[in-house]
Amino acid sequence: MNAIWIAVAAVSLLGLAFGAILGYASRRFAVEDDPVVEKIDEILPQSQCGQCGYPGCRPYAEAISCNGEKINRCAPGGEAVMLKIAELLNVEPQPLDGEAQELTPARMVAVIDENNCIGCTKCIQACPVDAIVGATRAMHTVMSDLCTGCNLCVDPCPTHCISLQPVAETPDS
Repeated sequence: MNAIWIAVAAVSLLGLAFGAILGYASRRFAVEDDPVVEKIDEILPQSQCGQCGYPGCRPYAEAISCNGEKINRCAPGGEAVMLKIAELLNVEPQPLDGEAQELTPARMVAVIDENNCIGCTKCIQACPVDAIVGATRAMHTVMSDLCTGCNLCVDPCPTHCISLQPVAETPDS
């Protein structure tokens, strides 16, 4: 019985020692984040769509802050996000999506052909903003006000019943 208590005490002391070492190392070797990157990342819509050419919003924020990337490449965020980033960085706003003054591209939204939908939920899993609702083996639908038109739900669909269509302009949009 005495050997068990010695083993428990030894393992406890080892755990305490390794915990102290890890705690010290985490504070000693901590990497400070760039506050500008954090602020830009908060402004971006977090749809992780990749339309800007980066794998997500955080890498795009780092590229803007550290590499001088253009601030007009976020399609889901549009002009509102670009203007907020321009204000934060104290730079001139740029025309959206281009080097030249082009017309703003039409906002796209995913549309599901419910007659062909088999309810596999692959589109729901792919949507970064949870704009698609439905259940397994039931029809799915897209909430157009949440959809960013990122195109990530189109490829996973096995029946190819999802397409992107331009949103009709309304006085509110």
